[in-house]
Amino acid sequence: MPLDERFKGVGVALITPFDEQNEIDYPGLKKLLDLVTEGGVDYLVVQGTTGESPTVTSNEKKEILAYTIKNNPKSLPIVYGVGGNNTKLVLDTIKETDFTGVDAILSVCPYYNKPTQAGIIAHFQAIADASPVPVLLYNVPGRTVTNMNANTIVTLSAHPNIIGIKEAGGSIEQCMEVASRVADDFILLSGDDNLVTTMVSVGWHGVISVIANAFPREFTDLTWHALEGRFAEAAKLQFAFLEFDTLLYVESNPVGIKKCLEIKQICSSDVRLPLLKASDELGRKLKNAMVREGFI
Repeated sequence: MPLDERFKGVGVALITPFDEQNEIDYPGLKKLLDLVTEGGVDYLVVQGTTGESPTVTSNEKKEILAYTIKNNPKSLPIVYGVGGNNTKLVLDTIKETDFTGVDAILSVCPYYNKPTQAGIIAHFQAIADASPVPVLLYNVPGRTVTNMNANTIVTLSAHPNIIGIKEAGGSIEQCMEVASRVADDFILLSGDDNLVTTMVSVGWHGVISVIANAFPREFTDLTWHALEGRFAEAAKLQFAFLEFDTLLYVESNPVGIKKCLEIKQICSSDVRLPLLKASDELGRKLKNAMVREGFI
């Protein structure tokens, strides 16, 4: 099968805007959707880590998904976060979800339970069997504690409904091994904005990005420069984001990127507990970096 081109390039891991009462800020979400769409991103990712999915209720998730589908100006492909560490609960969620307008799901590696690699394989095979849309795996051991190793990823890639992976493990060696062993139609997506140019150079197909929330044009240009072989141009933009990307995670994600969006007057920087809004010091550093790099 050919590579599913819908998920090549930049998928933006959308934040969830909140108002001062900590309710969903739908006007802010509309401004965000307009910003990223006009900025040229290739698809939208709803309710992943950056969307604060652990503190968004199941009903809110359904409402956010429905709103995003309705307010998708260019009808971009939509990836919806459906994952967890309770396999049965994930399967129940799949049964209860209306997937009309959803092109794929992004499903995180089970966290906290610390399953074996065999348990991870069984978990994702059950999800892929049940899902009416294709599945993108999500490996993020910094949050889940458990790493999906290359053998596990290759095994899961053989399932006809598992079409790719978002890899945020930070190991270039594992990324190279996976790229060398999976079929050409298996979608390989960076989960680390700072490694996009490097990962594309060894056969990866794009990124699911945090930075693209606030800087969609710059990050889309970076990614497509790399994908089209213009690595000098990609590297120039990659270096511009190097310090900036580090700042985004100093007080956890999406605290930093929400502050950037507030500076750009898209939405407030409010987050839900146990996260806290960006400190004044972080806000100053981010604004200074944005000015220095010409992002505002």
